[in-house]
Amino acid sequence: MIEAEKIIAFINKTVQAEGFSKAVVAVSGGVDSSVALVLTIKALGAENVYTLQLPYKNQSIESSDLILDWVKIPAENRVKINIGKIVDGFGVKDKARLGNIMARVRMIYSFDLAKKLNALVVGTENKSEKMLGYYTRFGDEAADIEPIIHLYKTQVKQLADELGIPKEILQAPPTAGLWPGQTDEKEFGFSYEMADMVLQGK
Repeated sequence: MIEAEKIIAFINKTVQAEGFSKAVVAVSGGVDSSVALVLTIKALGAENVYTLQLPYKNQSIESSDLILDWVKIPAENRVKINIGKIVDGFGVKDKARLGNIMARVRMIYSFDLAKKLNALVVGTENKSEKMLGYYTRFGDEAADIEPIIHLYKTQVKQLADELGIPKEILQAPPTAGLWPGQTDEKEFGFSYEMADMVLQGK
């Protein structure tokens, strides 16, 4: 848990140094956002952490509900907004473009809530995604602070296990939640385990 302690200290120090006390985390229910959320709560306290659930249309939020209940985020700190109407308003059918729009709409909601609350946006990107270019510019890669950006995906999963994050989240296939059945590894054509070995030069 030494790594967790370092990240917790980093979050606490950074938030205070910037003159803030509260944070906003967009929670998808995946392992990355769950780890970022848990560490942010340990750094700032659950009462100072606000969460966003931003499903597209009938997208399931079961996993994000699970982690929010598990960490005991107060009901008044939970914001749930369906982005379906706004995203569909662009009239885009192409999957890649639609996915980028979703990511950027979620970014806007995150920063707007942070502005409203005088808080910082905590990002959930990991090193594997960054090195592989698997993110949307000005979308899911936009944040005020990135506490797990130095960790490869496999390291994030290991940390999640150490933190005791529910197995349903830990064992679920990684997905950006862009369309039904979409997973990171299907799009890559290889697993994060394989990617991390190459990225780390093993």
